[in-house]
Amino acid sequence: MMIHSISGEELEKSKSNSPEEFFTRSEVTFSDENGKSKTLAVLYVRFFDEKMSEWSPFESDPIFKVDDKSFHMRDVIALIALHKNPEFQHRHRVYINEEEAFAALFEGLDAETVKGWITQLESDGQLNLEYTQA
Repeated sequence: MMIHSISGEELEKSKSNSPEEFFTRSEVTFSDENGKSKTLAVLYVRFFDEKMSEWSPFESDPIFKVDDKSFHMRDVIALIALHKNPEFQHRHRVYINEEEAFAALFEGLDAETVKGWITQLESDGQLNLEYTQA
């Protein structure tokens, strides 16, 4: 699968009674097996960012820099989720609100692997992502 871009943002309230401020959205744009461009959005509880060192190989946010550009946890979660769950390529949106599900994204994944993906994406403008075998 060819990855074209990644991004992330902390959501803000759009209405006074909206819970959006408690969530973060991470997106990855990719080409599926038919060459069609798709975007996967992963919404997760912002609290997970605060506890990232408990579940992930990353110690702080931003998690690393490539050249002069900083990458945050929110920028890479959708990419990691797609790597770990190839079936997500058929979905538009995934919600993660359980600690166990969030922690599972990082099982068997090291920080250098993710940094390598981002470095290639930044230098080549695309990344050929291989799936994790379950």
